[in-house]
Amino acid sequence: MKTPWHLWTVGGLTLAWNAMGAMDYVMTVSRNENYIANFTAERLAFLEAFPTWTMATWALAVWLAVAGSLLLLLRSRFSVPVYLAAFIAMAATSIRNLFFAEVSAVSTMTSFEMLFTVAIIALAIAQWLYARAMFKRDVLT
Repeated sequence: MKTPWHLWTVGGLTLAWNAMGAMDYVMTVSRNENYIANFTAERLAFLEAFPTWTMATWALAVWLAVAGSLLLLLRSRFSVPVYLAAFIAMAATSIRNLFFAEVSAVSTMTSFEMLFTVAIIALAIAQWLYARAMFKRDVLT
């Protein structure tokens, strides 16, 4: 089957989006001085309190999402389970941060950050659904 034009558009846009998430992860984890200079003291304390498993699920969410976008651009059917795994890792991280953290993420988030978190979750689901639809249409092999 001929590759639809929107696969290249969606693949490119999701790769750029997920690369921004990867950049955020790397800059935060490496404690880049210029990057974290914009963080409030509460936000830094919140990040410092991440248990190891939360750091691991955050890393998985970020890097699996990037891999999912690359696999989509390669027209690989493996983009479907990789996007799903990225979403599950992201959901685990978000659920812990929003509801079970010692210092709730909600208390350190602005309204924009809350909306952005919802957008991240919605886009993760949309990426998986798009890849699944392309697989069902035999675009991915």
